[in-house]
Amino acid sequence: MLFDTHVHLNISQFNEDREEVIGRAKQAGVEYMVVVGFDRQTIPDAIKLAEENPNIYAAVGWHPVDAFDMEESDLKWIEELASHPKVVAIGEMGLDYHWDKSPKEVQKEVFRKQIALAKRVNLPIIIHNREATEDIIQILQEENAAEVGGIMHCFNDSAEYVQACLDMNFYISLGGPVTFKNATLPKEVAKVVPMDRLLVETDCPFLAPHPNRGKRNEPAYVKLVAEKIAELREVSFEEVSQATTENALHFFGIDR
Repeated sequence: MLFDTHVHLNISQFNEDREEVIGRAKQAGVEYMVVVGFDRQTIPDAIKLAEENPNIYAAVGWHPVDAFDMEESDLKWIEELASHPKVVAIGEMGLDYHWDKSPKEVQKEVFRKQIALAKRVNLPIIIHNREATEDIIQILQEENAAEVGGIMHCFNDSAEYVQACLDMNFYISLGGPVTFKNATLPKEVAKVVPMDRLLVETDCPFLAPHPNRGKRNEPAYVKLVAEKIAELREVSFEEVSQATTENALHFFGIDR
Protein backbone atom coordinates (compact mmCIF):
# COMPACT_ATOMS: atom_id res chain seq x y z
CA MET A 1 0.00 0.00 0.00
CA LEU A 2 1.27 3.47 -0.93
CA PHE A 3 0.19 7.06 -0.21
CA ASP A 4 1.12 9.71 -2.78
CA THR A 5 1.08 12.84 -0.64
CA HIS A 6 1.31 15.40 -3.46
CA VAL A 7 -0.39 15.14 -6.86
CA HIS A 8 -1.77 17.64 -9.35
CA LEU A 9 -4.39 15.52 -11.08
CA ASN A 10 -6.44 18.72 -11.11
CA ILE A 11 -4.51 20.34 -13.98
CA SER A 12 -4.89 20.17 -17.75
CA GLN A 13 -2.18 17.55 -18.38
CA PHE A 14 -4.67 14.94 -17.13
CA ASN A 15 -7.80 16.17 -18.90
CA GLU A 16 -7.75 13.37 -21.48
CA ASP A 17 -7.23 10.35 -19.24
CA ARG A 18 -7.69 11.31 -15.58
CA GLU A 19 -9.79 8.27 -14.66
CA GLU A 20 -7.34 5.91 -16.35
CA VAL A 21 -4.48 7.52 -14.39
CA ILE A 22 -6.36 6.97 -11.13
CA GLY A 23 -6.99 3.37 -12.16
CA ARG A 24 -3.31 2.75 -12.88
CA ALA A 25 -2.43 4.19 -9.49
CA LYS A 26 -4.74 1.70 -7.77
CA GLN A 27 -3.22 -1.16 -9.77
CA ALA A 28 0.24 -0.05 -8.59
CA GLY A 29 -0.89 -0.20 -4.95
CA VAL A 30 -1.47 3.53 -4.44
CA GLU A 31 -4.40 3.48 -2.03
CA TYR A 32 -4.43 7.16 -1.08
CA MET A 33 -3.42 10.49 -2.57
CA VAL A 34 -3.75 14.20 -1.82
CA VAL A 35 -4.60 16.50 -4.73
CA VAL A 36 -3.09 19.93 -4.17
CA GLY A 37 -4.94 23.06 -5.29
CA PHE A 38 -2.86 26.20 -5.58
CA ASP A 39 -4.93 28.92 -7.34
CA ARG A 40 -8.50 29.91 -8.24
CA GLN A 41 -8.85 27.22 -10.90
CA THR A 42 -7.10 24.26 -9.32
CA ILE A 43 -8.58 24.55 -5.81
CA PRO A 44 -12.20 23.75 -6.82
CA ASP A 45 -10.95 20.97 -9.09
CA ALA A 46 -8.96 19.43 -6.23
CA ILE A 47 -12.03 19.39 -4.01
CA LYS A 48 -14.18 17.94 -6.80
CA LEU A 49 -11.74 15.04 -7.25
CA ALA A 50 -11.71 14.43 -3.51
CA GLU A 51 -15.51 14.40 -3.39
CA GLU A 52 -15.74 11.93 -6.26
CA ASN A 53 -13.12 9.45 -4.99
CA PRO A 54 -13.24 7.96 -1.48
CA ASN A 55 -9.46 7.69 -0.96
CA ILE A 56 -8.51 10.98 -2.58
CA TYR A 57 -8.17 14.06 -0.37
CA ALA A 58 -7.47 17.72 -1.07
CA ALA A 59 -5.12 20.47 0.08
CA VAL A 60 -5.94 24.11 -0.62
CA GLY A 61 -3.52 27.01 -0.70
CA TRP A 62 -1.82 29.65 -2.81
CA HIS A 63 1.37 29.00 -4.74
CA PRO A 64 4.21 31.49 -4.12
CA VAL A 65 4.81 32.06 -7.85
CA ASP A 66 1.30 33.55 -8.00
CA ALA A 67 1.47 35.42 -4.68
CA PHE A 68 1.19 38.73 -6.52
CA ASP A 69 -2.28 37.73 -7.75
CA MET A 70 -3.73 36.72 -4.40
CA GLU A 71 -6.39 38.98 -2.90
CA GLU A 72 -7.83 39.06 0.60
CA SER A 73 -10.99 37.45 -0.76
CA ASP A 74 -8.92 34.46 -1.89
CA LEU A 75 -7.52 34.04 1.61
CA LYS A 76 -11.01 34.16 3.09
CA TRP A 77 -12.18 31.62 0.51
CA ILE A 78 -9.38 29.21 1.41
CA GLU A 79 -10.24 29.58 5.09
CA GLU A 80 -13.88 28.74 4.37
CA LEU A 81 -12.89 25.69 2.33
CA ALA A 82 -10.72 24.43 5.19
CA SER A 83 -13.83 23.13 6.92
CA HIS A 84 -14.62 20.77 4.03
CA PRO A 85 -14.41 17.17 5.31
CA LYS A 86 -12.01 16.12 2.53
CA VAL A 87 -9.60 19.06 2.97
CA VAL A 88 -6.66 17.81 5.03
CA ALA A 89 -4.01 20.54 4.68
CA ILE A 90 -3.35 24.13 3.71
CA GLY A 91 -0.94 24.54 0.80
CA GLU A 92 1.01 24.41 -1.15
CA MET A 93 2.55 27.61 0.13
CA GLY A 94 6.07 28.92 0.58
CA LEU A 95 8.70 30.77 -1.43
CA ASP A 96 9.97 30.38 -4.98
CA TYR A 97 13.01 32.47 -5.88
CA HIS A 98 13.59 30.73 -9.23
CA TRP A 99 10.78 32.49 -11.06
CA ASP A 100 10.40 36.25 -10.70
CA LYS A 101 6.67 36.77 -11.26
CA SER A 102 6.02 37.69 -7.62
CA PRO A 103 8.43 39.92 -5.65
CA LYS A 104 10.07 38.23 -2.68
CA GLU A 105 8.45 40.53 -0.14
CA VAL A 106 4.99 39.79 -1.57
CA GLN A 107 5.71 36.07 -1.42
CA LYS A 108 6.79 36.36 2.20
CA GLU A 109 3.65 38.27 3.17
CA VAL A 110 1.34 35.74 1.50
CA PHE A 111 3.32 32.90 3.09
CA ARG A 112 2.94 34.36 6.57
CA LYS A 113 -0.78 34.97 6.05
CA GLN A 114 -1.34 31.35 5.06
CA ILE A 115 0.57 30.03 8.07
CA ALA A 116 -1.65 32.18 10.29
CA LEU A 117 -4.71 30.86 8.47
CA ALA A 118 -3.59 27.25 9.00
CA LYS A 119 -3.21 27.91 12.70
CA ARG A 120 -6.71 29.38 12.86
CA VAL A 121 -8.26 26.31 11.21
CA ASN A 122 -5.84 23.87 12.88
CA LEU A 123 -4.63 22.17 9.71
CA PRO A 124 -1.04 21.26 8.79
CA ILE A 125 0.75 23.02 5.93
CA ILE A 126 2.51 21.92 2.75
CA ILE A 127 5.64 23.84 1.86
CA HIS A 128 6.90 24.67 -1.63
CA ASN A 129 10.55 25.70 -1.57
CA ARG A 130 12.67 26.66 -4.53
CA GLU A 131 16.02 28.31 -3.84
CA ALA A 132 14.68 29.89 -0.62
CA THR A 133 15.53 27.50 2.20
CA GLU A 134 17.00 29.95 4.72
CA ASP A 135 14.08 32.38 4.40
CA ILE A 136 11.52 29.58 4.61
CA ILE A 137 12.98 28.14 7.81
CA GLN A 138 13.21 31.62 9.34
CA ILE A 139 9.56 32.40 8.55
CA LEU A 140 8.35 29.02 9.79
CA GLN A 141 10.20 29.60 13.05
CA GLU A 142 9.02 33.20 13.45
CA GLU A 143 5.40 32.24 12.76
CA ASN A 144 5.57 29.22 15.09
CA ALA A 145 4.49 26.85 12.32
CA ALA A 146 5.42 23.97 14.63
CA GLU A 147 2.01 24.53 16.20
CA VAL A 148 0.37 22.82 13.21
CA GLY A 149 3.34 21.05 11.61
CA GLY A 150 3.71 20.36 7.95
CA ILE A 151 5.41 18.72 5.00
CA MET A 152 8.55 19.87 3.25
CA HIS A 153 7.25 18.94 -0.18
CA CYS A 154 9.68 17.40 -2.68
CA PHE A 155 12.61 18.09 -0.35
CA ASN A 156 15.71 18.90 -2.37
CA ASP A 157 18.07 20.43 0.16
CA SER A 158 21.14 19.10 1.89
CA ALA A 159 20.76 16.80 4.88
CA GLU A 160 21.99 19.58 7.19
CA TYR A 161 18.54 21.22 6.99
CA VAL A 162 16.62 18.09 7.92
CA GLN A 163 16.95 18.52 11.68
CA ALA A 164 15.66 22.10 11.60
CA CYS A 165 12.55 20.81 9.84
CA LEU A 166 12.09 17.91 12.24
CA ASP A 167 12.40 20.30 15.18
CA MET A 168 9.42 22.25 13.83
CA ASN A 169 7.19 19.17 13.68
CA PHE A 170 7.65 18.73 9.92
CA TYR A 171 7.79 15.65 7.75
CA ILE A 172 10.17 15.23 4.82
CA SER A 173 8.63 14.16 1.52
CA LEU A 174 10.74 12.80 -1.32
CA GLY A 175 9.75 12.50 -4.97
CA GLY A 176 11.16 11.62 -8.36
CA PRO A 177 14.54 13.39 -7.95
CA VAL A 178 15.64 10.75 -5.43
CA THR A 179 15.84 8.36 -8.40
CA PHE A 180 17.86 10.70 -10.66
CA LYS A 181 21.37 9.47 -11.33
CA ASN A 182 23.19 12.70 -10.38
CA ALA A 183 20.82 13.95 -7.65
CA THR A 184 23.03 13.47 -4.62
CA LEU A 185 21.13 15.66 -2.13
CA PRO A 186 17.81 13.75 -2.01
CA LYS A 187 19.72 10.47 -1.86
CA GLU A 188 21.60 11.68 1.21
CA VAL A 189 18.36 12.87 2.79
CA ALA A 190 16.64 9.54 2.09
CA LYS A 191 19.24 7.82 4.25
CA VAL A 192 19.04 10.12 7.28
CA VAL A 193 15.38 11.08 7.71
CA PRO A 194 13.85 9.10 10.59
CA MET A 195 11.48 6.51 9.15
CA ASP A 196 8.59 7.92 11.16
CA ARG A 197 8.98 11.33 9.48
CA LEU A 198 9.36 10.16 5.89
CA LEU A 199 6.75 10.57 3.13
CA VAL A 200 6.69 9.85 -0.61
CA GLU A 201 5.12 11.76 -3.47
CA THR A 202 5.16 12.26 -7.23
CA ASP A 203 4.25 15.95 -7.66
CA CYS A 204 2.74 14.66 -10.90
CA PRO A 205 2.69 15.60 -13.74
CA PHE A 206 6.13 17.00 -12.89
CA LEU A 207 9.43 15.33 -11.92
CA ALA A 208 8.78 11.82 -13.21
CA PRO A 209 11.19 9.32 -11.62
CA HIS A 210 13.74 7.27 -13.53
CA PRO A 211 13.24 5.52 -15.98
CA ASN A 212 10.36 7.82 -16.94
CA ARG A 213 12.26 11.07 -16.46
CA GLY A 214 11.15 13.72 -18.96
CA LYS A 215 7.73 12.13 -19.44
CA ARG A 216 4.47 13.05 -17.74
CA ASN A 217 4.53 11.85 -14.17
CA GLU A 218 1.56 10.08 -12.56
CA PRO A 219 0.72 8.64 -9.11
CA ALA A 220 1.50 5.04 -10.09
CA TYR A 221 5.16 6.06 -10.33
CA VAL A 222 5.36 6.78 -6.61
CA LYS A 223 6.20 3.09 -6.30
CA LEU A 224 9.53 3.82 -8.05
CA VAL A 225 10.27 6.49 -5.44
CA ALA A 226 9.57 4.12 -2.56
CA GLU A 227 11.65 1.38 -4.17
CA LYS A 228 14.63 3.70 -4.53
CA ILE A 229 14.38 4.86 -0.92
CA ALA A 230 14.27 1.23 0.21
CA GLU A 231 17.41 0.53 -1.82
CA LEU A 232 19.22 3.55 -0.35
CA ARG A 233 18.23 2.69 3.22
CA GLU A 234 18.95 -1.01 2.68
CA VAL A 235 15.52 -2.08 3.86
CA SER A 236 12.60 -3.79 2.13
CA PHE A 237 10.18 -1.98 -0.14
CA GLU A 238 7.38 -3.24 2.10
CA GLU A 239 8.93 -1.51 5.12
CA VAL A 240 9.13 1.82 3.29
CA SER A 241 5.64 1.58 1.82
CA GLN A 242 4.07 0.63 5.15
CA ALA A 243 5.91 3.31 7.12
CA THR A 244 5.28 6.15 4.67
CA THR A 245 1.61 5.23 4.35
CA GLU A 246 1.13 5.11 8.13
CA ASN A 247 2.98 8.42 8.46
CA ALA A 248 0.75 10.08 5.87
CA LEU A 249 -2.47 8.76 7.39
CA HIS A 250 -1.36 10.06 10.79
CA PHE A 251 -0.17 13.40 9.44
CA PHE A 252 -3.37 14.14 7.51
CA GLY A 253 -5.62 12.77 10.26
CA ILE A 254 -7.20 10.16 8.01
CA ASP A 255 -8.95 7.16 9.56
CA ARG A 256 -8.84 3.96 7.55
